[in-house]
Amino acid sequence: MRGWWREISGLVLPVSCGGCGSPRTELCEECGTELYGGAPRRVRPVPEPVGLPVVHAAAAYENAVREVLLAHKERGALGLAGALGRALAGAVRAGTERTGVAGPLLLVPVPSARRAVAARGHDPMRRIALAAAGELRRGGAHARVLAALRQRRAVADQAGLGARQRQANMAGSLGVVAGGERLLAAGRVVLVDDLLTTGASLAEAARAIGTACGEPDECDGPGAAPEGSSQAAVVAASPFAFEINRNCR
Repeated sequence: MRGWWREISGLVLPVSCGGCGSPRTELCEECGTELYGGAPRRVRPVPEPVGLPVVHAAAAYENAVREVLLAHKERGALGLAGALGRALAGAVRAGTERTGVAGPLLLVPVPSARRAVAARGHDPMRRIALAAAGELRRGGAHARVLAALRQRRAVADQAGLGARQRQANMAGSLGVVAGGERLLAAGRVVLVDDLLTTGASLAEAARAIGTACGEPDECDGPGAAPEGSSQAAVVAASPFAFEINRNCR
């Protein structure tokens, strides 16, 4: 019921930009440019967790980008999923073009806790992933969302936890759904999430998929890339995770 009400209210209530609050638009041109107007780049948290895939992000998690993500995720601005999906699609392209591996793209979202989805009334990452897959298909790619991961146990709220605490919190928490290894082998797996902070969630997701498939590259489908080339994409990451910023410090 909550999700239904949010869908209807978004059609009848006055809207304002999710990034800056400008009236009569869900996302203004300036905030859209900040979200998906730049070139996606490789990101690496410090310290980098063991097993973290190669991750590309569309934008830095600050200013308008931060507000747009929070508006969609926590305040139910569901119409922003399209813009966030566009940003995520750009990050997916950046990673897959780098490897040059052909084949269908399987966007595998990092799952949210069931209690978080229930509290929000929607699954924000699934919405963004579906929008990204649609954007990729419009660009000529064969892409779809594959919800192959599940939570094997409850985890604590990550807010306020440091890098090592997050890694311990996430360790062993994810698994692949029954029969998922067969589905994962049908294309090129790209793990997707909305935000990268410490990288603990993506590293755990990569571990779960690698374990289910026996060997990490068995989930890469025909024409798999070399070992260690697993891919992930996020909408945003901490500004300090961008390689160009870290190299300049």
